[in-house]
Amino acid sequence: MCGITGKIYFNKKNVCTYDIIDMNKKISHRGPDDDGVYISKNQKIGLGHTRLSIIDLSAKGHQPMHYTCKNKKYTIVFNGEIYNFQEKKDLLKRHDYKFKSNTDTEVIMALYDKFGIDFLTHLRGMFAFALYDHQKNKLICARDRLGKKPFKYYQDDNVFMFASELKSILTQPEYKKEIDYEAIHHYLTLQYVPTPLTGFKNIKKLEAAHYIIVDCESGKIDKQKYWTLDYNNKLNLSETEWEKKIINKLDESVKLRMISDVSIGAFLSGGIDSSAIVALMSKNSSQPIKTFSIGFNEAEHDETAYAQMIADKYKTDHHKFIVKPNALEMLPMLVRQYEEPYADSSALPTFYLAKKTREYVTVALTGDGGDENFAGYGRYSIQKFGLWYDKIGPLHNLLAKPTAKLINSIFKTTLTNHAQTFAETLSSPYNKRYLSYIQYFSQEAKNNLYSDEMRDKVSDLITSNILIKAFAEAQANNKVEQTIYTDITTYLPDDLLVKVDIATMANGLESRSPFLDHKFMEMTAQIPANLKLKGLNNKKYILKKALEKDLVPREILYRKKMGFGVPIEHWFRNEMKDYVYEILLSNQTMSRNIFKKESVKKLLDTHVNTKINHSYRIWALLTLELWFREFFSEN
Repeated sequence: MCGITGKIYFNKKNVCTYDIIDMNKKISHRGPDDDGVYISKNQKIGLGHTRLSIIDLSAKGHQPMHYTCKNKKYTIVFNGEIYNFQEKKDLLKRHDYKFKSNTDTEVIMALYDKFGIDFLTHLRGMFAFALYDHQKNKLICARDRLGKKPFKYYQDDNVFMFASELKSILTQPEYKKEIDYEAIHHYLTLQYVPTPLTGFKNIKKLEAAHYIIVDCESGKIDKQKYWTLDYNNKLNLSETEWEKKIINKLDESVKLRMISDVSIGAFLSGGIDSSAIVALMSKNSSQPIKTFSIGFNEAEHDETAYAQMIADKYKTDHHKFIVKPNALEMLPMLVRQYEEPYADSSALPTFYLAKKTREYVTVALTGDGGDENFAGYGRYSIQKFGLWYDKIGPLHNLLAKPTAKLINSIFKTTLTNHAQTFAETLSSPYNKRYLSYIQYFSQEAKNNLYSDEMRDKVSDLITSNILIKAFAEAQANNKVEQTIYTDITTYLPDDLLVKVDIATMANGLESRSPFLDHKFMEMTAQIPANLKLKGLNNKKYILKKALEKDLVPREILYRKKMGFGVPIEHWFRNEMKDYVYEILLSNQTMSRNIFKKESVKKLLDTHVNTKINHSYRIWALLTLELWFREFFSEN
């Protein structure tokens, strides 16, 4: 796992070695073992790399890496792992390709030489890279199918710059920092900045499953999508056949991700997905698997007892860590690392877990992707109920909406508030109302919060259009599977995978996700939707049936889902109360003229003095303000 950087001039300027060195330094945490710089002969192209050694620890793995065959030369900077590289290397050898190293990096360039841009279909793994074709004078940049590895870039008429993290781009004089208020508007609803936005005007994220080809002479960019999931090609198998197929394919995915020349372990939350991964790892290892879990003193957020249950069953070398409120002292550092506005509070325990895990191993497998493959989120049940509820039509406006409104006016709890929101949105189209199930701030809430100046800046921006577009692109007839696809192309790459990539790479740790193997996901897309979400609330039905045979205890499979939350609701009413009031109502915060002070204070007061939980909204405002202070202190 590594960090990549690069810069191309289209004018008379030349790339300086120190430009790339400066870019590399900003992401040295991603690759503490080695670094390198390449400058083209005409000094128009510079590529940089920082390396975390995982496969082929020798100097032969140094990047930028060069490859020459048949009088053609290529140079690459690559971040990721290609799990099937040995298989592809054997294929290429049969076509007379020669190799000097045991790395997957060299194989990527040979595949490009053999297959052209179709080489991307041969790659099984996680990746972001930039490959320079010397003969064509073109740079091919690509990101893996699910967006596990980041790629951010900036372009104007004179220059193209890219990096694993935009911190590198900020070091270059060609980019002048400017706030993107469109990104902030969407962030407040989604809890993350949606691709291609970043929060910094004109710095973009390359979409998952996309590549761009940069003409290094003219500066012209061609962007294309190369992969998508198809949910309409279902297989007619019995439940028993599906159970076997799921375990066999997941086992294959796990074994591929256990290939490493360094120490390896697993995150173990005590949930279904991480438990399944640890179970299969244990069955494929002659040594005890090193496992790592994190918990809280607040019992309602602590799952470590369930993690211990799996650790005991498989006799793992288990390590448990506890997060306390003083860990929030890490918050400014977290904001710096995540570099975009980012409001998923589980980043805090994830970062802490990665930091402690790195003391023992260099690679950790995770359970990420299980919910997206098997409809594990509660919001899918809500969506399915809403689709069923559509059938009763007129009764909704006559009965449900006024009843929910009355109940909420009496009790005023988080639950009754959600119920009223659900009732009010049922009259909207299913693809539009989905946003109401996952949003932090609704459009109405944002309008009440915004200053007049901010409201004018974003008045024509509609966040729900981002999700509606994803619904429309889904190759799925089933509406719940359209919802799952929407999460896979928005929430997964822009929130969950960002969380894990930043948390692990900031600590020099590589994470691997067997559930997110694209071949495994193509298989699960063929499973009938009613075997994933059976009825209204039997989530992950077929996965549970597959695991309950002998892999994961029923106590784990059928317990209530907790999620990887942080007890910020409690902290903001107690230990952190004074802190959030001080930060969010400060003159410095209000001077940005984004929010009205009285509206922010009302939100804080409601959380502290009533049973309504606004902690996730407060967290979003807090991390946003800390982001401003970190990157736009002059503002």
